[in-house]
Amino acid sequence: MIKKINLPITDDDIKNLNAGDSVLLTGSIITGRDAAHKRFFELIEQGKELPVDVKGELIYYVGPAPAKPGYAVGPAGPTSSYRMDKYAPALLDLGLKGMIGKGARSREVTDSIVKNGCVYFVAIGGAAALIAKSIKSEEILCYDDLGTEAVRRYEVENFPCIVAIDSRGNNVYETEPPKYQK
Repeated sequence: MIKKINLPITDDDIKNLNAGDSVLLTGSIITGRDAAHKRFFELIEQGKELPVDVKGELIYYVGPAPAKPGYAVGPAGPTSSYRMDKYAPALLDLGLKGMIGKGARSREVTDSIVKNGCVYFVAIGGAAALIAKSIKSEEILCYDDLGTEAVRRYEVENFPCIVAIDSRGNNVYETEPPKYQK
């Protein structure tokens, strides 16, 4: 069964998600990758405000390709999430509700997800063109100088993803591989 979530995501939504659930997200998400996360982290370390309020947001790790006519963005596949692991706990502590990317996360990130009652979704790598179809509009919020790594706001409709780590720390990267080992 596919779960449909209208954003912004709520604490109740998060509590009702289980690792392995298929989800369609509709509403607003923000984007950011390595360079933007590094800048966010430096501001946090300096005790300064971020240029974007992350409280209650989901962030998608993506650097979209240029848009084709008729599309808000070009292919927009997920970036490897481990590259943001150094920065994710600080953002979760500021109220970020979840992340969307691909691949496994560190123990520190998983612990921070549980501590903060958050969620980590994975989008399907290799499905960048399909994912782009669910993105209806984009707006650059900050760090325009970073090009494709600028922080954006996407309006999405039925954005496909899977719960990889739920708010209780259940993790498909730990539970699923043993099922397929001989």
